[in-house]
Amino acid sequence: MATGKRSKSTARPSTGDVPVVRFARTSVLLAGIVITAILVVGITSGRGFSFASESTVTTMPTTTTVAPTTVPLHQTTPGGTPAAARRLSLWKTIGGPISPKSVVATNTGLVMAQNMMYRHTMTVYNSQGALVKTISDAVRLSDFGRQGHPGYSRGAPVEAAVTPDGTHMWVSNYSMYGAGFGGEGDDNCSPGSARAAGVANSFVYRINLKTFKIDAVVEAGMVPKYLAVSPDGKTLVITNWCSWDADIVDLSLNRVVARVPVGAYPRGIAISPDSTTAYVAIMGSSVLAQVNLATHKVVRQISVGSNVRHVVIDPVNGRFLYASLNASGVVVKVDRVSGRVMNRIHTGAGCRTVAISGDGTAIFVVNYDSNSMTMLRTSDMRILQTVATGTHPVGVTYDGKTGRVWVAVYTGALMIFNTK
Repeated sequence: MATGKRSKSTARPSTGDVPVVRFARTSVLLAGIVITAILVVGITSGRGFSFASESTVTTMPTTTTVAPTTVPLHQTTPGGTPAAARRLSLWKTIGGPISPKSVVATNTGLVMAQNMMYRHTMTVYNSQGALVKTISDAVRLSDFGRQGHPGYSRGAPVEAAVTPDGTHMWVSNYSMYGAGFGGEGDDNCSPGSARAAGVANSFVYRINLKTFKIDAVVEAGMVPKYLAVSPDGKTLVITNWCSWDADIVDLSLNRVVARVPVGAYPRGIAISPDSTTAYVAIMGSSVLAQVNLATHKVVRQISVGSNVRHVVIDPVNGRFLYASLNASGVVVKVDRVSGRVMNRIHTGAGCRTVAISGDGTAIFVVNYDSNSMTMLRTSDMRILQTVATGTHPVGVTYDGKTGRVWVAVYTGALMIFNTK
């Protein structure tokens, strides 16, 4: 890398003998001429100089160019005090025609709520809580080359995942409604019972976060609930609740390239920092299924406790996983390498979604049946604070732009908490 440093130059005077001048006046005159010549040369060349016993050395200042560092979006924080050293306080409640099942911050100044089949919308807000756009889930699938569903189809937005560059949001749809689709999905299902009931494969949408339009679709399995984009932006992973599998989507093609059986009722997903591994919460069991994203195989099952619903990964170094166990109301901290459960802590009845701060120092857990949110310090899993929410909090997200925490209340509200 160029540093802007110039090489040193050294001018050495002659070492030969100088004839002795007999007359002082002549010596003074000659000395004056020599000094004047040196000054003229120094000034006209634009170089500084110094007198030394043997040489004159010129050194230019050294400059170093440092490349700017870019913080990944998932590590964004407002700066200052670490998240775990802050306190939650209710700042604003948003109502209106919403029934948010989930809420996701882009960390670029936008927050998006998914309103299921009850509203058939996704609502986009800025970080200050102002409504930016209401996006309909109606789509003409034939516009994307998907045949067999003429006219407009509607979805039921469940969860969302932002791309690493913050330009798009992928959204899952619990079911699709319209021509060519069968019955609505159900939470109590198996692949056989769902097919027998006429449940069709659903679709996930990609939303352009500049135009707020659906610009791509991918066919998933039956009742896709959760989805996550790999940190390198190359892969989308989708969990299909009634298909009991996970779809691996190549995002250069926007096409499913593998469907991996993982177990009954797969839900939450966390992807390793190197984008090689997905950890899938299997709610119908007590494990996280570790999926190799290159071979498309389950390579390990990590036992964490029954009814594991959601999982997040440390955004800074990826060493630990944090998972919610819905039935017991317990959150666990898991060493990702060894698979060992490091801590277990009860946060409230029916703990659902977990969010983690961009600096990895705090997690936030919503407790559906306790109508509360719990904040924990990740280093020792100590409960720092529990705050009241509306009835049935189901989703939560950390907005790295402001440091605020948003809670999706299923009965029809978004609650925004300051952290100071």
